Order: sequence, then structure tokens, then C-alpha cells
Amino acid sequence: MKKWELKPAKDLGLPATERFRSLRRESGLVSTGMQLAWWSMVRGYMAVWHRLQITGKHHIPVQSPFIMVANHASHLDALVLASPLTWRLCDRIFLVAAGDVFFETPMVSAFAAGMLNALPLWRKKCGPRAMGQLRQRLLEEPCSYILFPEGSRSRDGQSTGFKPGLGMLVAETSVPVVPCYLDGSFEAMKPNQRLPRPRKIRLNIGEPVSFETVANQREGWVQIAETMERRVLELAPRRGA
Repeated sequence: MKKWELKPAKDLGLPATERFRSLRRESGLVSTGMQLAWWSMVRGYMAVWHRLQITGKHHIPVQSPFIMVANHASHLDALVLASPLTWRLCDRIFLVAAGDVFFETPMVSAFAAGMLNALPLWRKKCGPRAMGQLRQRLLEEPCSYILFPEGSRSRDGQSTGFKPGLGMLVAETSVPVVPCYLDGSFEAMKPNQRLPRPRKIRLNIGEPVSFETVANQREGWVQIAETMERRVLELAPRRGA
């Protein structure tokens, strides 16, 4: 039996503003309670206002680590992806979010960290060091990520192509990547809208894929991005069918 060992939180001692923006941030009792209350409200909102329909929920792993990836066209997307997760997983899954959008001001940072459990990824500084920190945490801790490999929201609802950053996280690992397709979130809240409209949203979840045999180098990262983009788009509903 493995000996129990008490370890201090990795973000212990960081000032609040710095802690919100830290990739080492961990959930505490208060933040966990706030997140559970928040996600309860989100699920109710999604069910009533957007009549959220989810297929393939059984494909979500029962425990961490794993990564959920999807097309990205709306600020609602992360809320939709987290909706089918169990309460236990909600506390251990982090939204990898654009730092220049969700962590620009202390107030927005507090909301993103406290409610969305978001970790910042600064798009202008999205290099091997930041991705290496995320990869290390994924492999060392029982945590998971919600990630949008396109890097930014689509302006017309069409996929803009997956970037190789996803591959940097999972190449040569057994971490499963879960493809998801979001349908209707663009119509519900387009990039130029401030408030969401009552449009139906569908979430299709596919079978997880792992990449143990794909080399952890540029060619492998591109291969992973292309594979997952294809898997995500295959989940798109057929129009007129």
C-alpha cells in the first residue's frame, strides 16, 4: 500500500492576482464549492435556454487524465463541454483559455479562475515552455483539460484548422483525447453578440483517441492536430439527413 504523504499546494504563498494566472493553481475548499454551485446553475441554464442535447456521453472517461477538444465558435462552448461531466470531474478539469481574453483584468481573472477553473494560455507567448508545464501537470496529477485547438473563435462558424499545440500535450502518452462537436453554439452567441439567444445546442461526443506511438516532435504534433480535427468534424450532423 502506498504511504500517504501530505504535500503543500503548488500555488501556496502566491498573491491572489498571481495565483489566478498561475498554471500551478489548485482548487481549494471554497473554490470547489463555488464551482459546484456555478456548474449547477450552468446545467440548468443550458437545459432550459438552449435545450442542450448530448449524444455520446458514455465516451467521456470516468477518471482523469484526459483532454476534451472541440470546434470553437462561441463563448458558450466551454460551458457546453463541461455540462455532461460528473461532479467529481468538474473539480479536476481545467479550461485552457486565452490569457488575453480571460485574464486581462483582476476581476475577469477571478471569475475565470474561480468559476470556470480556467488556466491561462497567452497566445503571443504560447511556446514550448507553457505547453511543457501543461503537459507535465497533465501527466503528474489527476487532472484533465478542455481545449480548443483552433486557438480562437471562428468568426463565421466554420473550423479554422487545429494548431499543433494539442500534439505537444499528448504525443507519446496514453492520455486519451475526446473529440467533440458543438452544433448551434455559433447561432446562440456569435462573436459580436453580448447576450446569448435561445437557440438549440447539440453536443456530439466521439470515442477517445490516444497517441502513444506518435513521436513527440513537430511532425507528430501536426499529425495529432490533423487527426483530431478530422475526428471532430466527422461528428458534425448531416444537414438535411
